[in-house]
Amino acid sequence: MSQKTRLKVRVDRARCQGHARCNALAPELFDLDELGNARETGDGSVPAGLEDKAWLARANCPELAIEVIEEQDG
Repeated sequence: MSQKTRLKVRVDRARCQGHARCNALAPELFDLDELGNARETGDGSVPAGLEDKAWLARANCPELAIEVIEEQDG
């Protein structure tokens, strides 16, 4: 039985400085609060087909505030 990998994104709000690159690159995955700081949309689950955007947002965060978590589906 093969396992599928699901991705989740998480924003470290203590590190986020509001550059909003993640939201510009992946608005489906990141919202901005009233100060312009990022937060993950919903529970952070990355829908199928948006995995590349999650990794791109992580790579472009100047504060390294985005974590991409790989979870195994049973």
